[in-house]
Amino acid sequence: MKVAQINNYGHSGVIEITDVGKPKIEKGKVLVKVYASSINPFDTVMREGYVKTMMSNIPFPIILGGDIAGVAAEIGEGVENFSVGNKVYGQALVLAGGSGAFAEFALVLPEHISLAPKNLDFNQSAAIVLTGVSAVQGIIEHINLKTNQKILIHGGAGGIGTIAIQIAKSIGALVVTTATGQGIEYVKKLGADQVIDYKNSSFDEIVSDCDAVFDTVGADVYSKSFKVLKRGGIIVSMIAPKDEKLAEQFGVLAITQSTKVTAKNLEILTDFIENKNIKVHIDKVYLLDRIREAFDEKEKGDVLGKIVLEIQS
Repeated sequence: MKVAQINNYGHSGVIEITDVGKPKIEKGKVLVKVYASSINPFDTVMREGYVKTMMSNIPFPIILGGDIAGVAAEIGEGVENFSVGNKVYGQALVLAGGSGAFAEFALVLPEHISLAPKNLDFNQSAAIVLTGVSAVQGIIEHINLKTNQKILIHGGAGGIGTIAIQIAKSIGALVVTTATGQGIEYVKKLGADQVIDYKNSSFDEIVSDCDAVFDTVGADVYSKSFKVLKRGGIIVSMIAPKDEKLAEQFGVLAITQSTKVTAKNLEILTDFIENKNIKVHIDKVYLLDRIREAFDEKEKGDVLGKIVLEIQS
């Protein structure tokens, strides 16, 4: 099978496209025929070696990638929730017990996949895995957002932000978000009630009385966000470490989120996609052979939406 793998850490040039043997089915796992994947910032972090201490027990060559969408090809002993032929989506990251997503077949743990949304194709399903679960975990699990509550979502035009806006609006919340450039009109189309151009305005001088903040940016955006919250509010950050001092000073709850792609969170996401018409925006689609080009495009930083890798058609 064709794979995109690395034998050492570095820039996109270290990625090799090669042929290797298809993974053999294992007890308690599912072999997925992968039709599509997508690139996340963590894939760059992993490729460049920033988490190599976490990967000390994973030998080279390493198949990159986490997000997958495809069809269950073989079912391991003891797996009860899936059948051969099921369309599935989820995570095949090597750090999560998978064999890597950027491959024609991936071995995955069943707790990291779910039946794919019926109204999405493979490319769309692959594009929404990590971003969608991150939004679900932040908005539903941690914040527990309610109708008529006010939430500030930082980075509204980003992969996570776009899904978070749609979920928050489907709940009936008042959504304030930050964006700039072409992202401003895009987040308005998603339903954001108030959009702040972060390049021309300081959100903390405009926004107040929020019940919640969902931060996908970090740095000083995180620290400034405490002052826009009501006492008793909550701030969830995808980036910044929890600041207990500021949380105590402003009387709010602070959480740093580490996204867990679980079957449960995927099922919640699927419900939103199928019943609340949550959509994912795909910027560009590349064949696996062009993965280095895809990474370079992603890392330029001006992508609006997800970059998808089409593995098989």
